[in-house]
Amino acid sequence: MTGHGQGQGSGHGQESGHGIPDGYLDGYARILAAVASTGRRLTREELLARRELGEQAAEAGFGLRALVGAHLAGARVHWPSGASGADAADRVLAAVEQAVDAFAEGYERAQRLAVRQEAAARREFIDDLLYGRSDPGRLAERAERFGLRLSYEHAVAVAEGTVPYDEEDAVPRSVEQALLGRFGDRSVLLTTKAGRLVCVAPGDQGEVLAYFAKRAFAATDGGRVGIGRPQPGPGGVVRSYEEALNVLDLAERLGMDEPVLRAADLLVYPVLTRDRHAMTELVLSTLGPLEAARGGAVPLIETLTAYFDAGCVAAEAARRLSLSVRALTYRLERIHRLTGADPADPVHRYTLQTAVIGARLLDWPEKPF
Repeated sequence: MTGHGQGQGSGHGQESGHGIPDGYLDGYARILAAVASTGRRLTREELLARRELGEQAAEAGFGLRALVGAHLAGARVHWPSGASGADAADRVLAAVEQAVDAFAEGYERAQRLAVRQEAAARREFIDDLLYGRSDPGRLAERAERFGLRLSYEHAVAVAEGTVPYDEEDAVPRSVEQALLGRFGDRSVLLTTKAGRLVCVAPGDQGEVLAYFAKRAFAATDGGRVGIGRPQPGPGGVVRSYEEALNVLDLAERLGMDEPVLRAADLLVYPVLTRDRHAMTELVLSTLGPLEAARGGAVPLIETLTAYFDAGCVAAEAARRLSLSVRALTYRLERIHRLTGADPADPVHRYTLQTAVIGARLLDWPEKPF
């Protein structure tokens, strides 16, 4: 809805009090006079006409407060001359109440319809924005309505919690209120998609996404946030959004514990998986022999993962695996014998670690090639 307006093409003639055109009070004085003389209530046709005028006033952008004020002022100006007694005055006031109520009902009905239409338009725009399904020029035009200028760079952050969220849920609303309270209107779009919170911000306002990540992490009771890199143009939002989703997927696959992950810090992983065939060959040739071990390859891959994550410090890796250092050392020796690659050798270590990362990204050996 637009704000309080004057002369917005309503076609209702001159203004009455409160800046409201006289046309929105059409038939009002006649109703008051008829009620004062007969004591009747408003007819069905009269109530319908008031509702229609209320809808028209809402569509024209006039405020309800000013419209009610105009009706009260109109009742004072057009008070029937014969309604001087208490009974007659009571009948007129009852008619005023009926007329205003019907008018407000039509006004509110039009507002609810406008809200639904606005929500539908917003959802359609968000879908097109995040999936890149619309013509870039048309999308840029629609984006300005929602405060975005797609000719600039934008970055996207995506937060996920333990449960899916909808725009009307308390968590997205609390995060949005926190952002508005901290930054005001900075051309930021906050929404939900596929149960996740999504924040789109100008690419040069990294502090907005950092604060969003902080608030989203707290509001989701320890969820995880992925942040894409700033990308230019109408398609930049799609690319940054996809990067943020890929970061969350990587975090899940690799068991990363960090609550906030940035695509810019994890560029090595998409590079490693870009050639899936080459990565598959590396995993099989390097780690395939581990399947011959008693218990299979999984325990030994978990051992390598803990060893590399601990900076190749055996004592720390053993602690993470709840093993003795001797048991960990035995496993590393077993890996050396089976694969021919020594985890303690810097030359072999790079190949093993890359193969372990590839295995985790490709879900091997849980999903055989």
